[in-house]
Amino acid sequence: MARFIFITGGVVSSLGKGLASAALGALLQARGYTVRLRKLDPYLNVDPGTMSPFEHGEVFVTDDGAETDLDLGHYERFTGVAARATDSISSGRVYSNVLEKERRGDYLGKTIQVIPHVTNEIKDFIRIGEDEVDFMLCEIGGTVGDIEGLPFFEAIRQFSQEKPRGQCLFMHLTLLPYIKASGELKTKPTQHSVKELRSIGLAPDILVCRSEGPIPVKEREKLALFCNVRPDSVIAAQDLQSIYEAPLAYHREGMDQAVLDAFGISPAPKPNLARWEDVVDRIHNTDGDVRVAIVGKYTQLEDAYKSIAEALTHGGMANRVKVRAEWIDSAIFEREDPAAHLQGFNAILVPGGFGERGTEGKIKAAQFAREKKVPYLGICLGMQMAVIEAARNTADLSNAASEEFAGDADPQSFTPVVYHLKEWVQGNAKVTRKKTDDKGGTMRLGAYDAALTAGSKVADVYGATAIEERHRHRYEVDIEFRKQLEAKGLCFSGLSPDGRLPEIVEWSDHPWFIGVQFHPELKSKPFDPHPLFADFIRAAKEQSRLV
Repeated sequence: MARFIFITGGVVSSLGKGLASAALGALLQARGYTVRLRKLDPYLNVDPGTMSPFEHGEVFVTDDGAETDLDLGHYERFTGVAARATDSISSGRVYSNVLEKERRGDYLGKTIQVIPHVTNEIKDFIRIGEDEVDFMLCEIGGTVGDIEGLPFFEAIRQFSQEKPRGQCLFMHLTLLPYIKASGELKTKPTQHSVKELRSIGLAPDILVCRSEGPIPVKEREKLALFCNVRPDSVIAAQDLQSIYEAPLAYHREGMDQAVLDAFGISPAPKPNLARWEDVVDRIHNTDGDVRVAIVGKYTQLEDAYKSIAEALTHGGMANRVKVRAEWIDSAIFEREDPAAHLQGFNAILVPGGFGERGTEGKIKAAQFAREKKVPYLGICLGMQMAVIEAARNTADLSNAASEEFAGDADPQSFTPVVYHLKEWVQGNAKVTRKKTDDKGGTMRLGAYDAALTAGSKVADVYGATAIEERHRHRYEVDIEFRKQLEAKGLCFSGLSPDGRLPEIVEWSDHPWFIGVQFHPELKSKPFDPHPLFADFIRAAKEQSRLV
């Protein structure tokens, strides 16, 4: 039977609840325990799948095809535990489930209310898989006091009362602002946040306080007194150079010991932190650096490409180099020469995206990388744009394009090298889609197998000819153009097991040019970098020595 840790936040958002949750999960693993992490989001969207990257950051996709909050990426990167669809839920999903049950008559004509029907739905979600792990960590999105979060706070209050005493713990993350003019670290915002939490029936066992520097003993004692927690349960969360320092930093602060003490686990198993010591060593002890241009559409918000940024860091760690990623809006290349912006970079990465804006710029970035022999990694749309570039500039298909951007154009006016994915095989079933289908959850989502060509660059990178990677796309490169493009040197080196869907392309006469239809960044971890990113940065490192 799992012990439950509920992580809440107060004062302001974006303090790092997800990071704190992930780091705590890693520390519990270091002591020999099994963990699973979950995210409960108060927004009314059913999932983040149709939300703008500018508004919510990237969409993290699980093996079983769920579109989830980016915090699940933190959970996976820190613990190595593959997230599931049952690890993420929103108010929209909760209310949708409740209303579906009401329509079916499952409630036998009762009046449907937030309490007990909505809170029961939330509690049922929290219970899923509780017998599988030692600790279940559940992060509540938003901050205490948000009106949309109240059903979740009430649900975890009820849940803790229904479980045996000592089986649930509450950890509250707040901000300790430093007022420079007076030279004081202020505890009052945290006190008010805890007061708000206590007013709805929840009392924190552990306080995690974000601050720019250490928390003096005087302030710790004040927080402990006014917030009714033990002094050693006031944990400082200081600003760090790298997020991957968090497990060691929290361990030094005693977070994992405070959790075990709160649960009455004694003697506590000693932690093995060798994994994280190696990670931190690789971050700080590097052999030079490489410059990587990320040519994308959502470059104004780095969280839109969070997993890509982290996977590049992991690739750097694998090669003991610092990756200096620079974000370039692909739309710039539609009016300016890309050479002026891309010269001097050791590698170019073109990530995924949706919609026509900036796509011609991505095509020009792929052309620059191909012609100048600069290492190139194209992911999802980045692969499709590389194929269109090859079709236009090497295979005499000057009107090559994607159906995604054609709109109402006459089908005879362009060559659809990339087309709307109409059907594919998922497990033992055939999935079909139409352009008019709802947008949410209708893409090719989750983990799929791919067969790699023996002797290809990508097979050498993986060290295998059979792989499994996560997908999130509606459009696909048309296999009908394979022979025409391969005759020009663009090798279709990875295909779906049935040979119908292109998964990977690479230029045979290029030092390192690979495009993949899937999202390898979603499976990369600091202690286990994805092989594509590790080899991409290796190629960038070699390129840096040639410049």
